[in-house]
Amino acid sequence: MSTGQEAAQAAREVDQTVDVVVVGAGAVGENVADRAARTGLDVVVVEKELVGGECSYWACMPSKALLRSGHALAAAQRLPGAAEAVTGGLDAAKVLARRTSFTSGWDDSSQAQWLDSAGLTLLRGSARLTGPRRVEVTGTDGTTTSIAVRQAVVLATGSVPVLPDVPGLADASPWTSREATSAREVPGRLVVLGGGVVGVELAQAWARLGSTVTLLARSGLLGGQEDFAGELVAEALRADGVDVRLGVSPTRVTRDGAVRVELSDSSVVEADEFLVATGRRPATSGIGLETVGLEDGGSLEVDDTGLVAGVDGAWLYATGDVSGRVKLTHQGKYDARATGDVIAARAAGPVETPAWSKYTATADHHAVPQVVFTDPEVAQVGLTAAQAREAGMDVKVVDYEIGNVAGASLLADGYTGKARMVVDERRRVVVGVTFVGQDVAELLHAATVAIVGEVPLERLWHAVPAYPTVSEVWLRLLESYGL
Repeated sequence: MSTGQEAAQAAREVDQTVDVVVVGAGAVGENVADRAARTGLDVVVVEKELVGGECSYWACMPSKALLRSGHALAAAQRLPGAAEAVTGGLDAAKVLARRTSFTSGWDDSSQAQWLDSAGLTLLRGSARLTGPRRVEVTGTDGTTTSIAVRQAVVLATGSVPVLPDVPGLADASPWTSREATSAREVPGRLVVLGGGVVGVELAQAWARLGSTVTLLARSGLLGGQEDFAGELVAEALRADGVDVRLGVSPTRVTRDGAVRVELSDSSVVEADEFLVATGRRPATSGIGLETVGLEDGGSLEVDDTGLVAGVDGAWLYATGDVSGRVKLTHQGKYDARATGDVIAARAAGPVETPAWSKYTATADHHAVPQVVFTDPEVAQVGLTAAQAREAGMDVKVVDYEIGNVAGASLLADGYTGKARMVVDERRRVVVGVTFVGQDVAELLHAATVAIVGEVPLERLWHAVPAYPTVSEVWLRLLESYGL
């Protein structure tokens, strides 16, 4: 076949040609599509499930809705006067109904309408690469659409839960985070496997809703955080009646009506449901990576603009969980904004992408904020003390009891919490901050700004916190440092 004939055949096989295809309409996909389309690029978004993705329907929003009512009740019980007014416990049915309202009953109509209002074309179905700058979409009705892409294909397919290799586990119909956040009733007994963010949040949510919860973790809780974070959360979980078992793991799981979990210490736990929260992996299987020289199901390597390594030409991008970078919705959306902007810029011609420009997700390496929405909350950004030392920094660590701040004492009687500031002494800048305590999440952005801006401590000293707010902890940290 001649070159001309090949070109003619390729043209016949293409149903449409567009500038950009975004595979995945979750929060990350929506952001990259919107940013790319703002300059007039023709953008198609493909989604096989619900527009809005994991965060909207099975993660961030429903999980926090499950937690919030319990937090509000606990906060009231810490205040004399308010405590006496609390005459009952949570109404689980009302909490679940409120949770469901945040998912719109798992109906994505409003989010699909938003895509349309932003000038984005939605194709419902499964997408896979079929070669360089080619995407095939199999619709929900079985029809296929072949798309040629002028500028970029963006993979925003997210991640999927990982089940550990435990005999019987896969056959025991375990919950993942999806089932745990969308359950219609409170399980009488719940076993949670995993001491990470999902595990501790959902253990507390369901315990406060009335479930008898057992939490299993091979090591301490919240690994990767400062040690005191996991310790304070473990204390709080136990106070809520959660049976926190550290240093154990399941050896066999069976289900015959109830779930029976045999543990490494030879004990047995029985429950009505078993939630596995042991991590997630990028969703790269079955999306056609092998057609462009990559491994089906393999990991992706991206630069700070989101461009995927190992592919000829600058056209394949990945953002969010699938990229292998930070698995947090807000950080994925940040990456997506940079990627969408750089796609639009590169469509117009060559563009420079220095660190900290609008085209690069530089903060992924320096200042990633994260909140664990337990009670107490854990709010952390930047490096832990151990990570800073491993990076070769001359580190000074400053700790302060948040309960000693006037604003915290007003917030709750007997306020328990701790703050840690990690300082790079050579540059005299903050490189990491951790807050643990009631309602500390709203303190985190100030810490993020200080780290991203590399604000010198002598200048940070002049950021005067209002009195009496919990933010006065910043003054106390700087005073403890020696300013």
